[in-house]
Amino acid sequence: MRFIVQKFGGTSVSTQERRNMVVNKIETAKGKDYFPVVVVSAIGRNGDPYATDTLINLAKSVGVEPNLRELDLLMSCGEIISCVVLANTLKKRGHECKVFTGGQAGIITDDNYGDAEVIRVEPKNILECVEKNIIPIIAGFQGVTEDGNITTLGRGGSDVSAAIIGEAINAEVVEIYTDVDGVMTADPAIVRDAKVMETVFYNEIFQMAEYGAKVIHPRAVEIAMRSNIPLMIKSTLSEKNGTLITNYDKSRRYRHDKEDKLITAIAQIGNRSQFKVIFDGSADQYEKDTILFNLIAAERISIDMINIYPDIKVFIVDGTNESKLKNILKSQGYNFEVISNCTKVTIIGNKMRGMPGVMAKMIEALSDNNIEILQTSDSHTTISCLIKSENTNVAVNALHKKFELGTNK
Repeated sequence: MRFIVQKFGGTSVSTQERRNMVVNKIETAKGKDYFPVVVVSAIGRNGDPYATDTLINLAKSVGVEPNLRELDLLMSCGEIISCVVLANTLKKRGHECKVFTGGQAGIITDDNYGDAEVIRVEPKNILECVEKNIIPIIAGFQGVTEDGNITTLGRGGSDVSAAIIGEAINAEVVEIYTDVDGVMTADPAIVRDAKVMETVFYNEIFQMAEYGAKVIHPRAVEIAMRSNIPLMIKSTLSEKNGTLITNYDKSRRYRHDKEDKLITAIAQIGNRSQFKVIFDGSADQYEKDTILFNLIAAERISIDMINIYPDIKVFIVDGTNESKLKNILKSQGYNFEVISNCTKVTIIGNKMRGMPGVMAKMIEALSDNNIEILQTSDSHTTISCLIKSENTNVAVNALHKKFELGTNK
């Protein structure tokens, strides 16, 4: 049996017209001799009647915060509603199907409500459906604990559901359907000539997600990579090929020649705050690297772009933690400076590894547009620059043009 897992996001099932398009995609898979296993997200987005955020706001509207167990129970409802409505659409077109919650589909998790980890998958119910030629329709974003409590897998968790089910049934491919045509070279809301990429490596997608691109849940990529299952990012609304996420594919491989691009994509993440902690004796015995960073870690504040010098420590934090960290540092007497409203802009590409001149080219693109670089960091496949958020759009467009990501060259 050739399995394909097809995951449809909330916008894909938000109207009857779009649900009919979803059924077309399922029928296309069957026409290619795949047996489709379908995973569905909650209908729509915040404000829509059955969207997850709408349900959360409804629970909070009485003025009491629901506990995490009950909140997960509530949040699981949106996907179940989507599944039942889509199942009826399939039945109307003559297809037998059966709806499962994540737990009924065999997704067993720990009890970390709101961001549960999958322990194992027991796909018995899925496989029994397949034997009877019944299409399983599975509620994404959720699982169940060993003792029967419903859990959710965190934001974007339906991607994780699709990947983990694909792994459990040894699917040939996992298709992630959304409202865009594939993975873009940059945010199309910022760069008008951003292009859909034909093929992207797993580790590049990891980097894109980490550095701010809203592509696919990183855990879904991790699962697919360890199982060597190709992922396809496609649009429900078109018949375009989409983006293949894989290690290597003969039919859609990177060309290792002079026309191949050095940089794959550009990502950005805003609302960063840069801290410079100055060791000038103000904090006395607290002016030790281990004390400073353990103090920050104890407050569960994540730091990034870390540069350590004998008398200055520089790093960034999520802007939502700025006030909290200021208070912590003040309480211990540290002398520090803060630059708020920053953006971390990152260029990503496997082929920059060991290639001289990439940083120079990036700096040149920003300098030509009078954009001050506040800080840099890099790895083998990424280079990041911290800039003021007011310059984000100009910076991303300048880098996209500099590295010729909008051209076919």
